[in-house]
Amino acid sequence: MDEIKIIENRIDYFTRELLDEIFKPTGNTTSISGNPSPTFTKDLAEEIDSLLIKSKNLELTDPIISLFARLKGIRKEMGISPEAFGITRQTLIILAQKHQELDEHEVTVGGRLNQALQIVEQANGRVQNYMNAKDVEAPSGIELWDKIQENIERIKSALNIDEKEWNSYSGQLKNCIDSINKLSKVIKVPANVIEDVGRVTKNYRMRLTPYYASLIQPDNINDPVLIQSVPTGEMVDNVGIEIPPVAADHSPARLIDQFYPRVLTIKATNMCAMYCTHCLRIAHIGKKDRIYSDNAYEEALNYIRGNKLIRDVLITGGDAFVLPNKIIKKILNALDDIDHIRMKRLGTRIPVTAPWRIDQELLEVLEESNDKKPLRVVTQINTAQEITPLSREAFRRISKSVSAVLNQAVLLKGINDTKIKMWKLCETIHESYVRPYYIFNCSYRNPQFSHLRVPVETGRDIVESMYGNISGDAIPRFIATAGGKIPLHRSNVVSTNGSSAILKKPWSNEEVKYPDADSEIYADQNFSFAKYIS
Repeated sequence: MDEIKIIENRIDYFTRELLDEIFKPTGNTTSISGNPSPTFTKDLAEEIDSLLIKSKNLELTDPIISLFARLKGIRKEMGISPEAFGITRQTLIILAQKHQELDEHEVTVGGRLNQALQIVEQANGRVQNYMNAKDVEAPSGIELWDKIQENIERIKSALNIDEKEWNSYSGQLKNCIDSINKLSKVIKVPANVIEDVGRVTKNYRMRLTPYYASLIQPDNINDPVLIQSVPTGEMVDNVGIEIPPVAADHSPARLIDQFYPRVLTIKATNMCAMYCTHCLRIAHIGKKDRIYSDNAYEEALNYIRGNKLIRDVLITGGDAFVLPNKIIKKILNALDDIDHIRMKRLGTRIPVTAPWRIDQELLEVLEESNDKKPLRVVTQINTAQEITPLSREAFRRISKSVSAVLNQAVLLKGINDTKIKMWKLCETIHESYVRPYYIFNCSYRNPQFSHLRVPVETGRDIVESMYGNISGDAIPRFIATAGGKIPLHRSNVVSTNGSSAILKKPWSNEEVKYPDADSEIYADQNFSFAKYIS
């Protein structure tokens, strides 16, 4: 008995609480050799006996947890004490000690059963609605691949595209859908929609690759790919007082955009494989595709050479991957030769609009530059529907040649403005070698797509809901562009009092006390290695 007392004194609060719960007096302690209650069956007694034997004989923790969990359930549901099965508190104390000794981290029975497993169960409940709805409300292009294959065959026939042309970047561009006539051949839309598209395309360019058009699901009137690629009448009806084109007020040199002291953008082309209906640079697209002169690129590079504060350069457009490989290589080589440039980025939508562009030569250009200084690819994927086996493979290959592939999504009405759609987007790209980086609130500067904007509070609710529910590095930052990128996350620090803070869990609104750093210790600079030389 003294040994049992010693063991019982060692068990933690959680296990003691569990034992008290299981052995709470009930008056129902009929033994298996006595007269059992109606719920006390032979099968139940044999089940408990089997669990007890396994718990004693096997060097595993699972049988012990199963025994305790079953006894707890029987006590709660039937009011039957373990003593009815001939199991004493001392027996369970010894098994609890065995569990703790077997576990590599000395986790206790009570901690695992009454705490950890319950936390997991509660967490599972938070995501159950998402798990049930995600593949219906927000299917990825991988899950829709059979339907997309049907669309591909239909579009190839409608546009008379052969297999070789379809499976090539040049073929995709050659057969791009850039007119009402072509659009009406591949997408069944009402006549008034076709008429509205015609009104818009008098002022704004429309282009989508046949491949990107194949992602559109005809049975969804507001298909998220359709909304992004085919302009509607709002783009001209919404235009009221024009706001100066983005970059008109922050372009200190030719082709350069700059908001920040250490980061800038080279707008290296106006071309894209498809033109998005929410394009931030809609005023710069123009009527013709353009690759700029050597003089233009050299002026931009000279500005960078002369500004030693700059360390990070984004090459974008348009779409950087639309540039020929030799021009991409030339610009990257020039940046690599500038000592104060330490990081480079390339902005592209090509992997989701024309994945065949990701050829071996391009990958070698990327890898060569990345070996000199870190090179990242920044893309824009706004719906899981844009991730197909082809785009996923393109991102996989790119990820092997650069230091990171990052996604900058735009929060858009009807496309990704629910928790389920955004969670699915972030998880899908996370599984496709792309890290969610930003979610931009749709620009206020462009009245052409005010119909696609989403309230800030809606965006904040969506982003905050991710914490504690999906992987941490799959959660992007929510950003508004207003003279620079402004984070829109609401503060989860409710209050501080010097010694502690009250924090709010964004996924449950639960407030918890969090011990803060000691301000006096923090202020003391005579610490760590410094204290040895003071």
